[in-house]
Amino acid sequence: MILFRVSKSSRYSFSRAAYLHQTHYKPTLPHNELHVAGKPYLEREHFTVVNPATGEALCSVEAATSRDVDAAATRAHSAYQSGIWSRIPHLARSIVLSRLAQLLEDSIPDMAKIETLQTGRAIREMNAQIGRLPDWLRYYSALLRTQQGFMAPTQGKLLNYVHRIPLGVIAQITPFNHPLLIAVKKIAPALAAGNSVIVKPSELAPISLLEFAKLTREAGVPDGVFTVLPGYGHSTGTQLASHRLVRKVDITAGTQTGRAIGALVGANLASFTAELGGKAPIVIFNDADFASAVNGVAFASFVASGQTCVSGTRIIIQDKMYHRFIQAFLDKIVNITRRMGDPSNPQSSMGSIISAKHLERMECMVKSRKSGEILVGGERMSGQSALDGFDFSRGNFYPPTVISNVDVNDEIWQEEIFGPVVVVKRFHEEVEGIALANASRYGLGAGIWTTDLSRAHRVADAIEAGLVWVNTHHRNDPSSPWGGMKESGIGRENGIEALEAYSQSKSVIVNTATAQESRVSDDWFADSGDTKRYG
Repeated sequence: MILFRVSKSSRYSFSRAAYLHQTHYKPTLPHNELHVAGKPYLEREHFTVVNPATGEALCSVEAATSRDVDAAATRAHSAYQSGIWSRIPHLARSIVLSRLAQLLEDSIPDMAKIETLQTGRAIREMNAQIGRLPDWLRYYSALLRTQQGFMAPTQGKLLNYVHRIPLGVIAQITPFNHPLLIAVKKIAPALAAGNSVIVKPSELAPISLLEFAKLTREAGVPDGVFTVLPGYGHSTGTQLASHRLVRKVDITAGTQTGRAIGALVGANLASFTAELGGKAPIVIFNDADFASAVNGVAFASFVASGQTCVSGTRIIIQDKMYHRFIQAFLDKIVNITRRMGDPSNPQSSMGSIISAKHLERMECMVKSRKSGEILVGGERMSGQSALDGFDFSRGNFYPPTVISNVDVNDEIWQEEIFGPVVVVKRFHEEVEGIALANASRYGLGAGIWTTDLSRAHRVADAIEAGLVWVNTHHRNDPSSPWGGMKESGIGRENGIEALEAYSQSKSVIVNTATAQESRVSDDWFADSGDTKRYG
């Protein structure tokens, strides 16, 4: 159990000293693999995890070395080959996953605080998000109890049964924006399928996953089956993805990173799933329910401070709705900005950007654009919060920002900005709205707002995205496939599809003919020369 105590220094603030019971983390390898003759075998590079909302140092973490990566992969492969997890009955794995779900549920308040500390996101967001995570573990636990193989209709006196077996060692590389959510989405089906899993979390936000590793041990996941290797993407991530024992890599990252990792994975002929960049369009038709559309688009665009791959960043509005929508949308944004404050304040509407580097990149994209007019926002935040007096200059805060009349060839229309910045554009006819929605190299998520049922289905079918929401956004469920088209990735998370992607089919063909029948029918080189079945 993760331990916290209440801070006396502030009504809301989460400080490292007050809330984190551990100030130093290492890779989750056994003591004898971290040490030789009782001493650290190799001096590791340490990095500091910082609260992006306050600049406060939270903890230090030892980055995994190449030797750590090899030790983890070798240990995971040995666990896989031993069958301690890979070959136990499905029911036994199901029981462990159910136990893990309950342990995680019991830890939700603490995990939410950790997520707020390391990401700067509002605590109300993290309470809601972390509260969903046990659902993924329970879903795949249930699938294990109900999963069935099948009989192939092979001709002749043959019994052909097909079942699924694990792949082996799985490498997962997870991002900073939803540290535990995205990790659990990947971990649950990978463990359910019987694999050994190694996770490399973002160096910006590794704490929650390192704490989650403790829960896996408590739940009964055997040694070697689950390992967390903190470190940098260019070193630890690359070494893990290219390791010869890894049979599948699953990554959530930018498209450029996905391409680079995919090339490494391909060299080993391993499987690859990648959820990459996005630039989600939201198409609002004249007949949309006005209030629902305004509220829904605000949520789509600014939840998580816009730091999600499915954030609604291109708002495409039909002509008769345009001016009315823009005015209400701007009013909504003023209200959101006014209620920004200390992310640990339950009343705070929106949190910070993950790092100064990301904030500077976003500012540069806004300022260097070749077209468009800023309607609201556009400058980093400083001064004190009207909500609670929080000093924004301590962290990386940027307000919700709207830019109108951006050319579709402009970088800010085409490229993922990963922050609370949206562009808005007007269209007239349905076909024009669809064309604008598809005017992007990305195809992860999209939204449609209309009360016309026929149009909803028609436009959803025409938009080039792996996920299309109608009159809602960001809805996610363990049973619902999640993944992109075009340059937004390969493969799918969630659902039966994810469980099958973490396994492989095995076909067993049994001759049911009698020995006498087989001697006659299966002697291919018999002297008689009679025609025999081949294949």
